[in-house]
Amino acid sequence: MYSPGHRPRVGAGWALLGPAFVASVAYVDPGNVAANLTAGSRYGYALVWVLAGASLMAMLIQYQSAKLGLVTGRTLPQVMRAKLEGKPWRGVVSAGYGVQAFVIAVATDVAEVVGGALALHLMFGTPLWLGGVIVGVVSVVLLWALRTHGERTFELAITAVLAIICAGFLGALWWAPPDWRATTAGLVPSVPDADAWPLVAAMLGATVMPHAIYLHSALAIDRHRRDGRLDIPLRRLLRIQKADVLLALLLAGSVNIGMLLLAAAALRGEAGDTIEAAFATISDRVGSVPALVFAIGLLASGVGSAVVGTHAGSRILKDMIGMPIAPTVRRVITIGPAVLLLTLGVAPTQVLVWSQVVLSFGVALAAAPLADFTGDRRLMGEFVDPVWKRVLNWTIVGTIVALNLVMVHWTLTQ
Repeated sequence: MYSPGHRPRVGAGWALLGPAFVASVAYVDPGNVAANLTAGSRYGYALVWVLAGASLMAMLIQYQSAKLGLVTGRTLPQVMRAKLEGKPWRGVVSAGYGVQAFVIAVATDVAEVVGGALALHLMFGTPLWLGGVIVGVVSVVLLWALRTHGERTFELAITAVLAIICAGFLGALWWAPPDWRATTAGLVPSVPDADAWPLVAAMLGATVMPHAIYLHSALAIDRHRRDGRLDIPLRRLLRIQKADVLLALLLAGSVNIGMLLLAAAALRGEAGDTIEAAFATISDRVGSVPALVFAIGLLASGVGSAVVGTHAGSRILKDMIGMPIAPTVRRVITIGPAVLLLTLGVAPTQVLVWSQVVLSFGVALAAAPLADFTGDRRLMGEFVDPVWKRVLNWTIVGTIVALNLVMVHWTLTQ
């Protein structure tokens, strides 16, 4: 509830931005790098439409998550838990959602840790397994340090990381300019061949991140409704959230498309590990400085998304099944698979791409209940979604499920 006697902390709308920029870091993690570079190197500009469409989906979904949190004062997992109260199958569903959330957390952590480790390997020759441990430890320390200094400090620091990521990947396009006519043609939906389907799923899973959907409601509450009261009228705050999401995800979407364009322009036909090939190609054809800028962007994406992912995983498990798990403990548990894969010598880019395919199956499990809740007048009151938005929300969910079914069919027929 808005309290007229409770003066706003800040008056300018720009100063109220922030939660979406934290969530958007998850949209430019190393999994995105691997999926987008692989798509560009294999198929050129043909799959630009996937990133454009997924970015538009993400804008709506992330706003809906923030809206749910601000209107109800509860996070998406908390609303899900409350909806199950009194149901005889509550325990099974809660446990099931908790397990899938944990699997999603592991898949997310694998991408973040592997990507950060690969960046350290490219820049300093650090063994991949050691780089994974370093990224895991640094992410926990950074999360603790930033969260202890308040929500705004956390937002500003993560936004600074996002700026470094943007400079790293979009900056590389200065030296490898894309074919803009081919880019425009790539906005027309087409799938070059059957083997492109895993990449389409990976790009979707990397662009619309399940844990970011769950987390955004919590970020909005922590920033604007931490004590249960709103500092400014809800309608104005929701308008600000729209601008927050639009700006943050427009930036993240541009970075993702920039990754694909970089690969299409500089890596088409290159063999081997795509990320390592990108680094080597930029270094050979352009110079060591642009290659270093690229590697710094990759490292920032790994560390930044690891910080956000650690926070998201802990919050999801706490709100969904009432089991508080310290971020340090969750990171120690989930970092294991990533370090193990690196120790076994599995190709980093392959790990990154398939981790995003796993994530694509978690998107609908987050987006479907969100669409249900924001369309429930008993829950949202006057802020319930209009009919056209409910149709759009469920169309997005249906599209995601259809893609997942195509992936299952592709897997079974190979």
